[in-house]
Amino acid sequence: MMMKKNKVAIIIGGSGYIGTNLTNRLIEEKIFHKIYIFDIKPICKEINNSSVLYSHIDIRNSIDVKIENIDVDHSWIFNFAAVHREPGHSFHEYFDTNIPGARNCVQFAKNIGIKNIFFTSSIAPYGRAKTQRTEQSEIYPETAYGISKSLAEQIHKNWLYQNSSRRLVIVRPSVIFGPNDPGNVYRMIKSLKEGLFVLPNGGNIIKAYGYIHGLLDSILFTMAKRESFILYNYAENPTLPLKKMVKITKNCLNIKKPTFKINIKIIFLLATFYYFLKKIIGGETDIHPVRVRKLVFSTNIKPKYLIDNKFEFKYDYEKALKHWIKISPEEF
Repeated sequence: MMMKKNKVAIIIGGSGYIGTNLTNRLIEEKIFHKIYIFDIKPICKEINNSSVLYSHIDIRNSIDVKIENIDVDHSWIFNFAAVHREPGHSFHEYFDTNIPGARNCVQFAKNIGIKNIFFTSSIAPYGRAKTQRTEQSEIYPETAYGISKSLAEQIHKNWLYQNSSRRLVIVRPSVIFGPNDPGNVYRMIKSLKEGLFVLPNGGNIIKAYGYIHGLLDSILFTMAKRESFILYNYAENPTLPLKKMVKITKNCLNIKKPTFKINIKIIFLLATFYYFLKKIIGGETDIHPVRVRKLVFSTNIKPKYLIDNKFEFKYDYEKALKHWIKISPEEF
């Protein structure tokens, strides 16, 4: 009697923020028989399920893990592993991880025969632009992160083109936020509550953000499609100017402290002075001149593929924030 093959999910970089949330979602949906987490970090302690198996894997090295009895037509590899924080790494580190990581991912897929890969790229390959960017826009990566991600996309595409039975989905997400994520949106909320947030140049810059639960919805949505190749942006629809996001945040959290509008040049000078002062006297700070400069870069990203395919955007910024407050009130 032939043994039934297992439908598996292999999440490379599965201990990160998106990977952890996806793991929990896949457990809830019962889509796969087994979920394999490959990462250099251990999995989250809250993930305690017999279907989840962890392997200590450094994506910079070849992956030598044996998985038997795989349903190669319906199993998926999710490649989330990357060096991504900007600032935070040396120029070469983005290339030392993101390029060999892509090569090792697709080689592993070849070795075990899995025909489906979901790759998380970034909006960084678009570069800085004042006009709105869709999936059809040209890419102009300017940073080490953006360049490494665009090259990693091509490595995955080359894998796809080598066999007509393969499927590849690439998402270019905007900044993702949500429960247990200490990133840009949470820093903004914290600064607003402390009365320390300033709006650069009046706050008219468009900032595209994606709520983690909306991103997970989009992952399952695109996996269910039939196209052999999908490239899509993820951001909540519609996008908002920064000043509108600030207004919604203050209303939702009943924040009364004032928010000041200051020219970005003054903010940059103050941030630079404070950053180097902290370097001299010691201590950590989230304030960094590069991060401040990024405040005036528009990230006006349109998720055109999802809009055209009638994806349901459940979380505009206000709904996302209220959902976050409801499920994780202790963070506020």
